[in-house]
Amino acid sequence: MSHLQSSSHTIRWGIIGPGRIARSFANDIEYAPHASLHAVASRQLAGAQEFAEAFGVPRAYGSYAELFADPEVDAIYIATPHSHHKDQAIAALRAGKHVLCEKPATVTAADLEEVISVAKQERRYFMEAMWTYFFPVIQKAQEWVAAGRIGNLCHVKADFGFPLPYSPDLREYDNRLAGGCLLEMGIYPIAMAWLFLQQDPDTQTVWHHRAENGVEDDVVILNTYGKNTATAQLTTSFRSKLNNYLTLIGDRGTISIADYWCAREARLYQGIDSVDRFGETRVQQGFNYQIEQVSCELMAGKLQPEVVTWEDSRAFQRHMAEIKMRF
Repeated sequence: MSHLQSSSHTIRWGIIGPGRIARSFANDIEYAPHASLHAVASRQLAGAQEFAEAFGVPRAYGSYAELFADPEVDAIYIATPHSHHKDQAIAALRAGKHVLCEKPATVTAADLEEVISVAKQERRYFMEAMWTYFFPVIQKAQEWVAAGRIGNLCHVKADFGFPLPYSPDLREYDNRLAGGCLLEMGIYPIAMAWLFLQQDPDTQTVWHHRAENGVEDDVVILNTYGKNTATAQLTTSFRSKLNNYLTLIGDRGTISIADYWCAREARLYQGIDSVDRFGETRVQQGFNYQIEQVSCELMAGKLQPEVVTWEDSRAFQRHMAEIKMRF
């Protein structure tokens, strides 16, 4: 516990980048018993103050450095564009803070190794915020698969796409900010294939479409694994709304999860019959599961995450780099 200034009851969080995803984090932190929101920082003080007022955050800063220097903040949630994650994570770690960083944690595998290396040197915790891994519904699907309820897993199908009309001014389409649908949205289906198959693909076929400025806005991936014993069919898009389902197909059954990225229900089928379901009703979006797990790990003095491990983050980077090479 020596590396935490916090009381033994809660981890005090600071947020940098008070945008849409940070708002979900701020809304849901009240459902995480061992976490509290202490400070927020933006490059413009007015933005931080507006956010602080909206969510009852005690402190607002007009620079990230000021937040990193706050001795009463234990951990930083980084919710800025992914092109900035590496430098900001390193700055926070060097300032003695633990870090939860939005996905993708970095833009390249080499950047990720740099961040992990600093986390080790500083003896601070670093985790990529793949919040989907923490949902009870996703964890139940893992249990069903492990228990053999769908037999041998043959196919993973996952897509994630929402229409985002092209504009070269949008961050998501900006090459300088690592734009494109692969890093922005494709990390979700990639993370699902990894979670359930735990393997790098043996073969990979990639189709992609480019927006006017050359940034990819539609990607379809077909992976094979284990000498063709399993496949993953993964799709991501800015051009259209995809089904956004996760389907796990075994030789004895199927698990279907609608909107798996913020999963609320899983259904288990044998043939065409639904034989089991697991669901949860919640008022919050579900960031609290991740916030609570990380806060408890910090209170226990852990320096490496248990659910989204560094090996998981390395796999995401490895797979995205491979796909990009095929564009």
